Amino acid sequence: MNKILIGIVAVLAALAGAFFFFSQPAIPRADLEAKYATAPSQFITINYPPHGMLKADVTATGAQYDTRAHIRDVGPRDAPAIVLIHGSNASLFTWEPWVKRLSGKYRVVTLDLPGHGLTGAVPSADYSQAGMTDFVKKVVDKLELNRFALGGNSMGGGVVARFAEIYPGKITHLILVDAGGLPWKEANDPPLAFKIARMPVIGDLMSRLLPRSIVKEGLIKATSNHRIVTRQMVDQYWDFARMKGTREATMQRFALPWDNFVQRNIDHLRMPTLILWGDHDNLIPVATASQWQKAIPDSKLIIYKNVGHIPMEEVADQSAGDVDAFLSTTAAQAIAPPQIATPAR
Repeated sequence: MNKILIGIVAVLAALAGAFFFFSQPAIPRADLEAKYATAPSQFITINYPPHGMLKADVTATGAQYDTRAHIRDVGPRDAPAIVLIHGSNASLFTWEPWVKRLSGKYRVVTLDLPGHGLTGAVPSADYSQAGMTDFVKKVVDKLELNRFALGGNSMGGGVVARFAEIYPGKITHLILVDAGGLPWKEANDPPLAFKIARMPVIGDLMSRLLPRSIVKEGLIKATSNHRIVTRQMVDQYWDFARMKGTREATMQRFALPWDNFVQRNIDHLRMPTLILWGDHDNLIPVATASQWQKAIPDSKLIIYKNVGHIPMEEVADQSAGDVDAFLSTTAAQAIAPPQIATPAR
């Protein structure tokens, strides 16, 4: 019995030692801002309470939810505006290929959602789709954007679809890029990071270890053109994942239940809509693109061959060109707000 006990203690000690040796310390926010918040990055302050909390409730409880949002706002101030929203575990930098190609003609606004990039963890700890939609609304209001095209990739696609359902009068065009928001059948072999994050105990443990190899594996599986997965790209994703507070925010987000608001209100999407998809998407299968197209009247679908989950990076010239053509040739529509008095949370 003593030998068994000694063996158990030895194993536990070894596991504890391995955890201590391989665990990745959190990176201070200031360090990452110094590294990545170069021009044209800027930070704006918004009040971002938990979704559903009225301003009166915030005042009554004395809660303070001032949040620094990391954004980039480039291009002519008087040009048509495009607001772009990134996907899960990504950041505004995923849109840089489009920004470079479109900002000469359009005002292009990108931002880091709560729990992502240099916005990072937020005081309200609200990482729900509803909360992120509120966050986008507060950012565009702060920038005094009244009418704009709105695009989103992956998780961000669900956020922009929800935004467009609630505030259709603000949206001139909707751009869905390998978008979440509708139910889909998960790929047979999703990235390991996504599988681990859904395991409550193991996910929390691995989030503290977070080896760089898992980040790289996720990016390789998310793309078809692996040449874009450079050392710099992997390091950037890895850095942001380890920013102080981000790992906890990520685990909170993955623990949230599925939100079917977008699916239930999809008939409110009547603005000109462009759907872009990679036929080799290993995260959200290309069949989902047809679901979007069938649900949104007169929407346009473009499928890119031999492209994965992030066409804006994998085929930047072609996808940015398709967006420009769509915005240039499709007239914006003035759409009356739908009858959604209080969006479901």
